[in-house]
Amino acid sequence: MKLPEIQRILFHGARLLAVIIIGQTLYFKFSGSEESKFIFSVMGMEPWGRYGLAVLETFCVLFLLVPRFVWLGAALGFNLMLGAILSHFVFLGIVVQNDGGLLFILALVVLSLSTYLLYRERKQIPYLKDFFD
Repeated sequence: MKLPEIQRILFHGARLLAVIIIGQTLYFKFSGSEESKFIFSVMGMEPWGRYGLAVLETFCVLFLLVPRFVWLGAALGFNLMLGAILSHFVFLGIVVQNDGGLLFILALVVLSLSTYLLYRERKQIPYLKDFFD
């Protein structure tokens, strides 16, 4: 397999994995699962913070699925996951309701994927692309 083909597979794999991880959390946020309600209650953001972040995550997933806007989805995902990680450190702790740190680990994974995607798409970002030529 040639290097450009491997890079293409990694790029699309990163997009897909980020979409799957973020997308599966949407059900829990929009449906008002007990874990989501607990998390946002601890942060003093229930229910509107939960709904607002679910809408932002929906846009993130949609942007990641559209090739022209991958950079925007990656930037949104990066910022959302940075907020999630900071929320774990400040409000929630690493382990939330005996999840073994799964939510924290998933946030780290999406942050890493978003960082990779932003780097790969850096020449597509308006106003910044001229710095990368």
